[in-house]
Amino acid sequence: MKKSELPNYKLIYTDIIIKHYPEKEPGCKIILEKKELSVLDVIKLNELIFGNTDKETSIRNQKHRAYNESTIRDILNYQKNNKLNNFQLANHFKLSRNTVAKWRKDFPIDF
Repeated sequence: MKKSELPNYKLIYTDIIIKHYPEKEPGCKIILEKKELSVLDVIKLNELIFGNTDKETSIRNQKHRAYNESTIRDILNYQKNNKLNNFQLANHFKLSRNTVAKWRKDFPIDF
């Protein structure tokens, strides 16, 4: 996607917080103050505002997630910094172990 085609997540989540969840504003303020939101920031905001969803909804939503190269590298760096194996990383980010293995092959990071 081109940069101009991306939704303005900052504006969307700010409006949601102001209109429906003003009590959650302090917890989300740090993320919303960033100049640009990454995919991981959007996922974190969604969890902070709406909480954890049931298993069926999580599975359905996971099928529609897409990660750009910078987000994949951030996830792999998270794995490196926290000394996680592929299984632990997959569980943390609700990914497939096969996806993590493919990313590690396609985007090598020294471990």
